[in-house]
Amino acid sequence: MDPIDAPLRLALADDQALVRSGLRALLGGFPRLQVVVEAGDGGSLLQALDALAADAPVDVILSDIRMPGMDGFGLVRALRARGIATPVVLLTTFDDDALPLQAAEAGAQGFLLKDASPEDLHEAILRVAAGATLLAPVPTDPVRARYAYRDQAAPTDTFNEREVSILRLLAGGYSNKEIARAVFLSEGTVKNYVSEILDKLGTRDRTRAVLKAITLRII
Repeated sequence: MDPIDAPLRLALADDQALVRSGLRALLGGFPRLQVVVEAGDGGSLLQALDALAADAPVDVILSDIRMPGMDGFGLVRALRARGIATPVVLLTTFDDDALPLQAAEAGAQGFLLKDASPEDLHEAILRVAAGATLLAPVPTDPVRARYAYRDQAAPTDTFNEREVSILRLLAGGYSNKEIARAVFLSEGTVKNYVSEILDKLGTRDRTRAVLKAITLRII
């Protein structure tokens, strides 16, 4: 089968059985989308993912944010700590300006309100599966204002996709070793990327780099 036509294998975590059932039915109506595993909380989903055959991983994970036990943020952090870089789209019913930033800091690639249209959800899944991010479905200006960095000079050069991914992991507080596992690079290569990021942003440390990247809408 041509990779372009291959189905996207999805994992789903939500503590409400009716929501999971509805999402499964909704996603099944789109071509190429296939829910292969689901669970009622983050911990159970991790166990279910562990049980999958190594040669049949999922392509995208959809998770509610607020669940008993391990919530959506905890699920993303646990995945990244294991070096699993599978894209995660976090879903919530809460329209909170701080949530997109928290999702980015945790290491998620996507964030959507549960009242988004089916087409928006479909598009989000396709985009994160292709390596893009979707982390601003609600206004983020108040969040950016709160974290605004005083130096707003433009970077000395543009950022490629790999550098943006590493910046997002820096925002999550990950070490070079943890980032290396998540993006499948050597720790030395990640260190070089971080140095290049700091140079482009004109900042002295990782915290300032993240704050400036948020302020300039790089992440």
